[in-house]
Amino acid sequence: MKSQSIAELVEQDNVRAYVLYYFGIRFYEYSEYTLEQVCHEKGLSTDLVIKELEHPGIHFTESELPLISYPLDLIIEYLKHAHFIFVKHKLPYIGRLVESFKANHKQYDQIEKDLKILFPLFLEDFIHHIYEEEDTLFKYIRLLEKASQGKANPAQLYYMIEKSSLQKCAIEHEAHDDEMAGIRRITKDYHLAPDAPLHVKVIYTELLKFEESLIAHARVENEILFPKAMALENQVKKKFFERSKFN
Repeated sequence: MKSQSIAELVEQDNVRAYVLYYFGIRFYEYSEYTLEQVCHEKGLSTDLVIKELEHPGIHFTESELPLISYPLDLIIEYLKHAHFIFVKHKLPYIGRLVESFKANHKQYDQIEKDLKILFPLFLEDFIHHIYEEEDTLFKYIRLLEKASQGKANPAQLYYMIEKSSLQKCAIEHEAHDDEMAGIRRITKDYHLAPDAPLHVKVIYTELLKFEESLIAHARVENEILFPKAMALENQVKKKFFERSKFN
């Protein structure tokens, strides 16, 4: 790999652009450099960079974990960790790819313009959705867990039960799941022409992988988190209202 150009390395596997980015190497700025040259310029260990480039697709995914058997607090921690990776790592990287996008190709000139308008709007909406989920849904589920252990404030619990409905939240969540429909439409489902520029290939690869991560993330929420939380909610409600009859 040492003697190969950055463009060649990324052409072989588009995900390598993400690895290089976190070593401070933007593939579109160093495309003609060899890996050895750019590592020397950046003061990086070539062997370390090669080690990371050899396994660029290794990610912490729910398929590696028996999440269905996990308690609710650990499932929430897993989801919050995924949110952190999305907001602090993957989305800033994709955002930088879109900002620096220069298609120089008639088939992608309009797509470049559209993505530069749509992606920041998608990003703003997505981050708002994540923070709202953590501040409302996760907070309510944690309160239910406390209540099941007899540690919740009864007045706060009553207020939250009256205000919240996990069933309603689950329905709204499923309706919000297809957040990347607009981006898919612009990119024609990430279709690549035979002569697509390398920058387009990298952007489409990252958008597609991000969408796959979102689908897996939504599956954890819809098929594991919500059913477990709704069962807990029913249990807490039953105990709460039974107890209130005797007071």
